[in-house]
Amino acid sequence: MRRGPVAAAGGVAVAGAVVLTVGLWPGGDGDGPSGASTADGTSASAAAPRPSKSYPLSKAPDTVPAVREHSAARGPGWRPAEGKGRVVVRDKDLADEGRLLAGELKLDYGGDARPKKGDVELALTDPKDKGGEKGDGGAESYTLTVKGEQVRIAAPAEAGVFYGTRTLKQEVSGGRTAPEGEVRDRPAKPQRGFMIDIARKHYDEKWLEDRVRELGDLKYNQLGLHFSDDQAFRIESESHPEIVSSDHLTKDQVRRLVKLAESRHITVVPEIDSPGHLGAVIAKHPSLQLRDTAGSATRGAVDISEPEAAKIVDDLLKEYAELFPGRYWNLGADEYQALTVKDPEASFPQLAAAARERYGAGARVQDLATGWLNDRADTVRPLGKKLKAWNDGFFAGGTAKAADDLEVAYWTGKEIGAREPDAYLKEGRELTNYNDEFLYYVLGQPNDFRYPTGQRIYESWTPLVVRGTRPVSEKYDDQILGGTFAVWGDIAGAQTQEQVAQGIRLPLAATVQKLWDPEKPTRSWSDFVKLADSVR
Repeated sequence: MRRGPVAAAGGVAVAGAVVLTVGLWPGGDGDGPSGASTADGTSASAAAPRPSKSYPLSKAPDTVPAVREHSAARGPGWRPAEGKGRVVVRDKDLADEGRLLAGELKLDYGGDARPKKGDVELALTDPKDKGGEKGDGGAESYTLTVKGEQVRIAAPAEAGVFYGTRTLKQEVSGGRTAPEGEVRDRPAKPQRGFMIDIARKHYDEKWLEDRVRELGDLKYNQLGLHFSDDQAFRIESESHPEIVSSDHLTKDQVRRLVKLAESRHITVVPEIDSPGHLGAVIAKHPSLQLRDTAGSATRGAVDISEPEAAKIVDDLLKEYAELFPGRYWNLGADEYQALTVKDPEASFPQLAAAARERYGAGARVQDLATGWLNDRADTVRPLGKKLKAWNDGFFAGGTAKAADDLEVAYWTGKEIGAREPDAYLKEGRELTNYNDEFLYYVLGQPNDFRYPTGQRIYESWTPLVVRGTRPVSEKYDDQILGGTFAVWGDIAGAQTQEQVAQGIRLPLAATVQKLWDPEKPTRSWSDFVKLADSVR
């Protein structure tokens, strides 16, 4: 059943109130007169009904994102009582989740003690129930039961238990009570991401950590870091220290961020974009600069016919694999400027020659770019990564074809080489939605970009709306693995860190609502805003 309470015959439907059922004698205190008796000889005080409580049928909890299912029940619900309740765990692997929740709700952490009234119990169910990435929630599903003044959160994996604790945290925020009954919850999409361009705008460690905590509470599970571009290279490097910008994150800072993200079941997804967007590398290695027949430099682009360009990028990919142990990696591949001119083969004869040498007489520059992407995939794939690349790095009609296991990060259909989403989906490719019409927060709003609003996402976007405002066919739903809200630093000074955080707050809430629950939201936008404010 969905979010509303289940009506019961004869039930009292007074939300948020306790109804007292009390039998009163004329004397007024609920007991009969002293010494009075009934017709069968029993005392009046024994026969009189004693005061008792009955409760209205519970309503589904108010959370962002909304829970998928709630079975209503009657009872007092649960709220944390400092110094009285505990968080206990049935499995030692849940100790981190237990300690985190206990600290947030100001409860004691009771380890593996038996639960009692006032406690929250965290438990793992049969691990065979975890399911797969495209299943019905699998490892991220959970059940949250409020009954007998206790809470039990159970799931097939730690991630699901964690999401159950996020629901409970929101349920009791602001002194509220977690409603009696059972929540059965799971995400609609396995990838729920936020990406931040830290290359063009530097963000400090605390700001990034605050975003991780925010993302965790909203049940996001990916944080993308675009840390290399024309303007800067923002993470410490031992293999090529010369390319690192003055304002950057140390590896120790990144390790702390990754550890915090892991504690919230968030995977950090790194991106070293290539063969374009490498201006910071080229600045220290000018021999790698791509030049046309007139000797003019092509901004941000390395000459992919030069083996040294591949070597430096591969050095960096291998170096950062240890720093980012998560499953996913974004290889970039977008906006290679050699392919934006009218005749790439005439403008860049060295690239054309290299393409023909590798792929045959009919090969073009786009084939060489595809070969570059596949080579970088071959570098990272053995390190155990699932690979993404931007959609305009996948070309049609060439001699070379992008590797079948590359996931499409679809952001636009406006770039050279970009096609409608259906073209990628018809090939059987899996896709993640980065729709630049709804999910791109571009600082300074250049090139007709406008800051996205949470209301527009909430009311008009779904994961099927991959490009522009028109959805793709529902038959492709299983191939669309999720979506990512992205912040780009094109005009870095247009907003401060604090302004960015405030500007993305409601869009993040709206985006995850649409990724978690496939149904049309039942709340109005104004009610959703009030809810998002109340559960912060």
